[in-house]
Amino acid sequence: MGAPVRRPAPPVVVALRRLPNPRLTGLGAGLFASAAMLVIGFLDWLLFDGSPVVFGLLFLPVSALTALWVRTADLVTAPISVPIAFAVGVVPISGGSGGIGGQAMALVTALAVHAGWLYGGTLVAGLITCVRKVRDMGRRQRAAGVARASAPAGARPRLRSGAKSGAKSGPKPGAKSGAGAGPRRPAP
Repeated sequence: MGAPVRRPAPPVVVALRRLPNPRLTGLGAGLFASAAMLVIGFLDWLLFDGSPVVFGLLFLPVSALTALWVRTADLVTAPISVPIAFAVGVVPISGGSGGIGGQAMALVTALAVHAGWLYGGTLVAGLITCVRKVRDMGRRQRAAGVARASAPAGARPRLRSGAKSGAKSGPKPGAKSGAGAGPRRPAP
């Protein structure tokens, strides 16, 4: 029987593999998302007069990229930093006036009105990080199984049934020895 024939990857997969694949820390992913959304917010304000649909549609890929580019150890930070980035980016398009109080009220109103986009982007980031975490756990489990299978038989730890790991065998201090001490078990 011959070796299995590998089919070439589809062109879409080949193109996706050529994209950059940075690994950002949790802080770096949050800064990336916040900076990207702030730039998108200003461009939306300049080019589209603060269109919430354009802002929301561009928020979704930023959420996906944030979840894809954060390193595996910091996966939990992506769904947390994405809503913060949305709030940072919505400042230019919120349209408040009248000082800090007016700006704050416009920001809160914009966050409430555009909550659907906010939840959608957070859901995208959450789903991507969950899939990445499950794949990482499977990869680790397979690696541990391969390591266990390739270990020599003498190197594998064996526990006796009923014995606790780390428990000392032998008589306890103050216990009777000899006759009347109870049944003795043979040493392994």
